[in-house]
Parts: sequence; structure tokens; C-alpha cells
Amino acid sequence: MRFKLAATASLIFLFGSAFAQTDNNPEWSFAVSGDSRNCGDVVMPAIAEGVKRDHAEFYWHLGDYRAIYNFDEDYRQIHPTDNIATYEQQAWQDFIDHQLMPFDVTVYLSLGNHETTPPKTRPDAIQAFADWWDDPSIKSQRLADDPHNHTLRTYYHWIKPPVDFITLDNSSDDMFDADQVKWFEDVLKRAAANDLVRSVVVGMHRALPDSLSTGHSMNDSAQGIASGRRVYQDLVDFKKNTKKNVYVLASHSHVSIGDVYNTACRRQHPETILTGWIIGTAGAVRYQLPKDLEGAEKPQNDLYGYLLGSVSQNGSIRFEFKPIEKTLSAIPDAVRKLYTDKFVQQCLEGNHSNYQPEGPAHPPKCPEYPPAK
Repeated sequence: MRFKLAATASLIFLFGSAFAQTDNNPEWSFAVSGDSRNCGDVVMPAIAEGVKRDHAEFYWHLGDYRAIYNFDEDYRQIHPTDNIATYEQQAWQDFIDHQLMPFDVTVYLSLGNHETTPPKTRPDAIQAFADWWDDPSIKSQRLADDPHNHTLRTYYHWIKPPVDFITLDNSSDDMFDADQVKWFEDVLKRAAANDLVRSVVVGMHRALPDSLSTGHSMNDSAQGIASGRRVYQDLVDFKKNTKKNVYVLASHSHVSIGDVYNTACRRQHPETILTGWIIGTAGAVRYQLPKDLEGAEKPQNDLYGYLLGSVSQNGSIRFEFKPIEKTLSAIPDAVRKLYTDKFVQQCLEGNHSNYQPEGPAHPPKCPEYPPAK
């Protein structure tokens, strides 16, 4: 069933402009969130139900499917005697069975840092999720860009007019590497020249550097800071030169925050502020909000849910956080049969951490602008 849906989605993506011209209601929507470890087997099926109710075209998962470094609490509930080696072998299949299969739309995957947590590796992830990395819409776009490129990669893009969706891989501290940056800049060049593309939406696991969640982002490594600032500036330049819309989505911090790049330092150069969200709300243990929330839109750290993006014909996108209610009835019956009501309620109302990501730098400690390339 999934491949039939994916093939249909691919045709729509390829001929989306023709449909847009005849559709009486040209606005359409997509859903996105990330970080579904810990309680994702409980929360993600509820997200899938919400995505269906909202008639979203697809769901985009921004990484961290299972904890890997330790048992996920939901996994432990139904596999109480498994040892850690068995868990590590079964964790990703558990994610597929309990979190991906409930969706009746195409699911796009971004790689998170827990997907590269030992003993897991990037090649392991490519093998395990090859069906998703090689979805027909991704494959057709890859071959349209380069007819000789048959390599599965964890960064890719697809176009559904009027939007070019770009998935980046910053799941490890050595990213973005030079190959990925070059690929990304080539994608932006084509998007600038493509009249069907009026917006780019860039999704990744860790937020680009210097966001309101600086302490839990690409600022965690020297390579992340340098390459992330370059990618950010590429997007600023793209927006300035093309007058097209730019949106940046990430997770990693287990909160929901809008306008995450509207920081004190960037407000010194307002033209550098990109519209961005952190949406790590798919089941992972919930963090505290950063202390510095000046400029943030609707910060939330006590609810699970997803971001619904509503796309207009002109490419502008309206984002709305869609929470999962903290009631047992919000969880599908098939899921509740696997767990006690007490555990489900603990996932919905508890599952908190005292961890609080550090916020961004303030004047006069602002990063260099523009960053050196």
C-alpha cells in the first residue's frame, strides 16, 4: 500500500503545476515534527491520525527515531526482558512498525543524531530506510537533477510546486561536509532559476547555528558552526536575490518554538532573520524552554504534536502547531491495547526533563556578519 501511495504522490509532485491551475482550492498542507524516541510508539500514531484529519499531503520526520543509547520507555513496556543487544537490533524495525506504518501518506525522513549513535551508523540507516530514501518522488527528482546519480543519500530534495523541499543531514558533528554544502548550493541555484519554485523549505535535525536554542544545535561542534553559518547565509542571499520565500525547520530540542532565528544579534541586521521553527515534539522526553525567548513565537514545551504548514499558490506558508490532547482518547485504540492506561498517561502528561538548552549570544558577543565562506 505504501508504495502505491508513494507512486501516486510522485506523479502529483511531477505534475503539480498542472493540478494547481485547475484546483478550485489551491491551498494544500503538509505536516512535520521530529524526535519520537522514548514515547514515540504512543504519540506518533496519534500524529498520524491528526495528519489524516488535516488532509496533509505528507509527513516529514526530522530525526531521532529511537534512543539507541538506552531502551525507549515504550519499547521496554512491551519487551520487558529484552537485553540491550536485542533492543539495538530491533529498535529501527520497531520504529517502522509502530511509527511509520500508521501513516497513509508519504513519510519523508531526516537523519537525527540518535541514528548515528553507536552502534548505529549512517550506512546502517541508509540500508534500514532505503525504501524511504529512494521514495519515487525523491528518486525522480534526483535523476532530474543528474540522470547518472543512482546513489542513495541522507540529504535530498523534492519539488511540489510552488515549493522546493530540501532535507539536510546534520546528524553528526562532522556535518555539513563539503560535498553536502556543494550539493545544497547547487539545489539553491536551480531553485532560483525555476519559475515554478516560489519558496524553499529546508528541514534538518539540528537547528542552524545561533538560534534561540543555540545550546542544543549545530553550535555543538566547530564544523557545525562553520558549515551551518554558511548554509544560513546561503539562504539569506537566496531570499534577498530571488525575492522567494525561505523557511527553515528543525527539531533536536524537544520543544516547539517559532521564529527561532529572531535573536538579539540578528536584529542588528533584520534582513538576516529567516522564518524558522524548532518542532521536536513527536514523543521524546520534553525539555525546558530556553531562558531567552525574546522574539520567539508561541514557545511550548509541555505538549506533543506536529507543525501544519498551509501552502498558498504564491508560495507563502502559514504554520500552526497542532497539539495532541493529553487524554487517553487522543491515542488510537490499537495503540492503547499494547500499554496500560497509566503508561499512556505518563507519556502524555509526564515524560519531562530538567534539561534547558542555552540561548544565543547577545551584543557585543555577536558572531561575525556576514560569515566568512
